[in-house]
Amino acid sequence: MAAAAAAAAPVKSMKFEEREREKDVRVSNIIAAKAVADAVRTSLGPRGMDKMIEDGRGEVIITNDGATILSKMAVVHPVAKMLVEVSRAQDVEAGDGTTSVVVLAGALLQQSLTLLEKGIHPSTIAQGFQMACDKSVEVLRGMSTPITLSDRDALIGAAITSLSSKVVSQYSPLLAPIAVDAVLSVIDVAKAVSVDLREVRVVKLHGGTVDDTELVNGIVFTRLRARGKAGGPQSVRDAKIALIQFQLSPPKTDMENHVIVSSHTQMDRIIAQEKKYIVDMVKKIKASGANVLLVQKSILRDAVSDLALHYLAKTGILVITDVERDDVEFISRTLGLLPISHVDHMSAEKLGSAGHVESIGDGDERYIKITGVPNPGRTVTILCRGSNQLMLDEADRSIHDALCVIRSLVKEKFLVTGGGAPEMELSLALDRYSRSVGGVTSFCIKAFSEAVEVIPYTLAENAGLQPLTIVTELRNRHASGDVHAGINVKRACISDARADGVIQPLLVNVSAIRLATELCRGILKIDEIVASR
Repeated sequence: MAAAAAAAAPVKSMKFEEREREKDVRVSNIIAAKAVADAVRTSLGPRGMDKMIEDGRGEVIITNDGATILSKMAVVHPVAKMLVEVSRAQDVEAGDGTTSVVVLAGALLQQSLTLLEKGIHPSTIAQGFQMACDKSVEVLRGMSTPITLSDRDALIGAAITSLSSKVVSQYSPLLAPIAVDAVLSVIDVAKAVSVDLREVRVVKLHGGTVDDTELVNGIVFTRLRARGKAGGPQSVRDAKIALIQFQLSPPKTDMENHVIVSSHTQMDRIIAQEKKYIVDMVKKIKASGANVLLVQKSILRDAVSDLALHYLAKTGILVITDVERDDVEFISRTLGLLPISHVDHMSAEKLGSAGHVESIGDGDERYIKITGVPNPGRTVTILCRGSNQLMLDEADRSIHDALCVIRSLVKEKFLVTGGGAPEMELSLALDRYSRSVGGVTSFCIKAFSEAVEVIPYTLAENAGLQPLTIVTELRNRHASGDVHAGINVKRACISDARADGVIQPLLVNVSAIRLATELCRGILKIDEIVASR
């Protein structure tokens, strides 16, 4: 009897040690993920702090965009990397709410830790969180407001809300309509269910201020050069545009071959042949009707010789060089042209057309603008200006977020109020739901309802308000049936967020809840970290 008891003791000890190791792994994972969430938590909301990020090369970025901060952050722990990935997934799916999803995931993991300490099994917590997530989506859809894409004011309001937390928030009345008009111009408003944002091109140009940002129904190039040193035109109206992928220079020998010139006569013959070759090419280009040439960049040698520029200038053809290979498809779609790979293939059918092509500015601020495209609606360009590189980069990121918000509304045409209103409504609805479930699962749903309150709490905290007072008042307003009550950080009070114009796409909230829950469930299921060979 004593021997059997002695044999059972090591088995119990081993099981206890295994459970302790599993617990330690989960606690370690949750602490690592929470550290990342706490790092970006202060950036949430319109009064959130900015982060200055310096990379290994000494380049500096100033931003409060959650996805940008996390993508630049050097994280080592594998679970912390999962949090970076969930922020990137939110950026891809909705384009906004990248900070919210990380803060929410951190709050859910904190609640998970409390439940684990109470002895609740991780699988039970994961199941309860999934039930709470499904109920949350149902509640969000119930409190959302349907819109149509023809309601431009509602779309602009959603874009302004997304820009309100950015460094360039003071320019939101300018940038929001630009983002809305850009998206609406490349879709069929009646039938669109998604937007390909590759059709909206954001071009950055150093100089001026963000106020100078404009929407261009055409193309803007900042890295290309209009070759005018040979006396060619710098502006062409009623342009016929050819995109060529061959060199306007004399042919060269193969790598292993040499041409030995032993007299001036031979040199003169070579120069005469080169001139004849160039003149023939220019004549074929002129015969096709083209008066603007876009020349694709060549990695082997200079794509255009000075002699070719001289003859093209004499015929009044504007030459623009250094077109990148990646830009060819966008240019072709915008201008309705076909790339030409050989001079013998030059024909009027392959040319594009535009009302006006001009080279504007000088020095580093020079850019080329093509407007008056005959079939607008295929693509559009936003010319983003900024006084310095930091402001320019942040304006670019902010415009991208605004474009993504409009894309979210094209996908799901529903709006919800902001200012912490949906989260507080979720908290109260899940609290009532937890009482109807019963059992251990009800504790998990209750914990989920407490976790979502982190969003209004953080909004108030980052705005310098008293979080407990503000959140308590917000909870009372929602308990009395005021569904749209939210935190007004400008007036430091609770007000009707919908009347204040604080609105956002339903997809942003739904995506954040789902991704945060999925991440939390995934981390809870991990009981061991194994290094591979």
